[in-house]
Amino acid sequence: MQNVGTVYAVYEAVQKNKPLIERVVTVAGKAIAKPSNLLVRIGTPVHELLRMACGPPEITGKVICGGPMMGKTLVNTDVPITKGCTGILVLPKEETVRKPVRNCIRCAQCISVCPMGLNPSYLMNVAECSEWDLTESDGIMDCIECGSCSYACPAHRALLDYIRLAKNKVMVLVRSRKTKTK
Repeated sequence: MQNVGTVYAVYEAVQKNKPLIERVVTVAGKAIAKPSNLLVRIGTPVHELLRMACGPPEITGKVICGGPMMGKTLVNTDVPITKGCTGILVLPKEETVRKPVRNCIRCAQCISVCPMGLNPSYLMNVAECSEWDLTESDGIMDCIECGSCSYACPAHRALLDYIRLAKNKVMVLVRSRKTKTK
């Protein structure tokens, strides 16, 4: 399965011998005055796209490259647009403030929304205890980091944050094992 942008880029590369030099990027969010779909060259700084969409307002709390679930927060807007960036989401400050975290009530909503069939609550608990070998054996590397678990959690637990941390730690362990066996 491919998205339309990828299919069109392949068509242009094969039929027209044209390299991927531009991309349609959606600039949207409640903090944007003029949401837009912009055809921009790869390498264009994000702040230029924001300027074209009437600039980043004072109420901006977060700028995300990608969508609300799997996108990555940008530290600054001087970063360039890459071939994988199809959207810039600008959120107001009030939407970016995390709600107070409560104890897990074992509702299993995180499990029911996980497309990979993982237990995010359990993986977070194991990650909090720095049990990296246990997180690896329980399939943490299968997580696709979609963010559905954190979004669905009524206790507002930062499930995805801990899972990402654990995945990074597990990758370090896997790499160290591979270098030892060579």
